[in-house]
Amino acid sequence: MSDSIYFPPSLQRFEPKRMVFSTWVDHLPFAYDLVAAIRPKMLVELGVYNGLSFFTFCQSLIENNIDGVAYAVDCWEGDEHTDAYDESIFLDVQKHARENYRGITYLMKMFFSEALQHFKDDSIDLLHIDGLHTYEAVKEDFETWYPKVRPGGIVLFHDVMARLKDFGAWRYFEELEQSHEEIFKFHHGFGLGVLRKPGGQAPETQLTQLLFKGDEASDQKLRQFYVHASHFLEARRQAGRFREITENRKKGGQGKATA
Repeated sequence: MSDSIYFPPSLQRFEPKRMVFSTWVDHLPFAYDLVAAIRPKMLVELGVYNGLSFFTFCQSLIENNIDGVAYAVDCWEGDEHTDAYDESIFLDVQKHARENYRGITYLMKMFFSEALQHFKDDSIDLLHIDGLHTYEAVKEDFETWYPKVRPGGIVLFHDVMARLKDFGAWRYFEELEQSHEEIFKFHHGFGLGVLRKPGGQAPETQLTQLLFKGDEASDQKLRQFYVHASHFLEARRQAGRFREITENRKKGGQGKATA
């Protein structure tokens, strides 16, 4: 990392409005900061499930005064990695979107291939691929959606460090690392890959410079930074829960303080 101080928005003001179980929890600060840095006019998430990553993107849009829209694409039926689940997951996501992000979020309950026709080529600023994690599925998602990403746009890949079951995102991302210059990988959690499409006039920010212009030592420092940012966010969340529990214990019936 450069000698200048990197003090991103996630450390200044980010308090997640939605916390649900997800292996994406390790990357919430980065997701918030990435949106704040590149200020996408259009972002698309492929594979939403309970919406933890998607609503972090949306929260950053609102809190950083970004004039953008977010599309969530999922059949909300489950797959061989998540197993099947009922309609309650979608209804919960729909409710949270309506209550917090009405007017900027669009839930597209369909297969990824069906959603393609609704987006023009070179139109997406931020694409997040998080559907079925076999090698073949990730490859297909990237190759079919990549033309929709504008030059200079960002593509995220979740689970690029997950070597379990028949997950293959790690293997496909390693292939991309050999053919793309502007590419970065976070190793913590289940891993997160970041790729910038060549071309365009993407404005450079401190974060994108750290992602794509650093040497190996700088890359390692950035990885360590977001490991600590994740731990800091969790510690702050736990402290908030502790304060809430403590305050409730001090109250008696009908809100009266106990002796």
